[in-house]
Amino acid sequence: MAVTLKQVAKRAGVSASAVSRTFTQGASVSEKTRKKVESAAAAMGYSPNFLARSLTTRRTKMIGLVSNNFHNPIFLEVFDLFTRGLQECDLRPLLVNLTDQTDPEASVKMLHQYSVDGVIVASSTLPPSFAKAFRDSNMPVVHAFGRRSSNPQVHVVGIDNVECGRIAGRELARRGYRRVGFLGGPAIATSTRDRFDGFIEELTNHPKIEVSHSFATAYSFDAGRSEMCRLLAQMTPCEAYFCGDDVLSIGALSAISSAGLSVPDDIGLIGLNDMEMAGWENIALTTIHQPIAKIVGSAIELILATLEQPDRPPEARLFPCHVVDRNTLRPTV
Repeated sequence: MAVTLKQVAKRAGVSASAVSRTFTQGASVSEKTRKKVESAAAAMGYSPNFLARSLTTRRTKMIGLVSNNFHNPIFLEVFDLFTRGLQECDLRPLLVNLTDQTDPEASVKMLHQYSVDGVIVASSTLPPSFAKAFRDSNMPVVHAFGRRSSNPQVHVVGIDNVECGRIAGRELARRGYRRVGFLGGPAIATSTRDRFDGFIEELTNHPKIEVSHSFATAYSFDAGRSEMCRLLAQMTPCEAYFCGDDVLSIGALSAISSAGLSVPDDIGLIGLNDMEMAGWENIALTTIHQPIAKIVGSAIELILATLEQPDRPPEARLFPCHVVDRNTLRPTV
């Protein structure tokens, strides 16, 4: 049977409350008592029961980490940064996979059942209303990679996806392309719509450039490859595409290669995210860098602040992006 707090207290010759304070961060306990308790605990193999302690402190130190795109390799980096960052803050992430769900009701209910202290929604495709459902249920929440807003209803940390669309449009115009396309993720995703809007807005300033658009069924390699295969089979391809996401770009790159065409000689590609795979030598994708580590760090900072101040007014933190030039666009004219 597991060693109990009372057994440790008896061996150390102290009260049970002294043992509890020893293993409670920030609690007051003398150095002499601390050493006695730690020595007794080590000898008996005692480990504090954090779930039992939560009944007293009303804090579980669990943070719900909710996401919906496990097919995109970028989220391996996102989850790694979030889980390590939360654990370094003495918090425990509880990962929730939404798969294709867009209704927050089930997630809100489940995370209430686990008595999480707060929630981080890590998604660039879910609408602001999804994260707001947690706040409406009295759970502190931060929407990481969420949609830009001048009047946010929850804390939002991410990038300006409309501006990223403009950046891609300017870059293709600067390279001298005259027939360009937008190959986005799902048409209903907020990130897709915003990146598309910015791309089209920028290219209205270049009336000599012909613009087309299409949408993949998901932010995934297979969806990007399938949509590019469809485009190559049904029409004369554009000179270059803004794929709206690195994993879509890499899928498109595969389709172009399978069709016997070359990137960037026949077709140029620019992505978005700058995930690790984009820099691999055999891919060398020109892309728009999203500062993922800064976004994750800021989201953790905000959830910690909100735990201490639940009525903290919602704020939006946006980070700038920039082009990383590799090998999938032709040189500037």
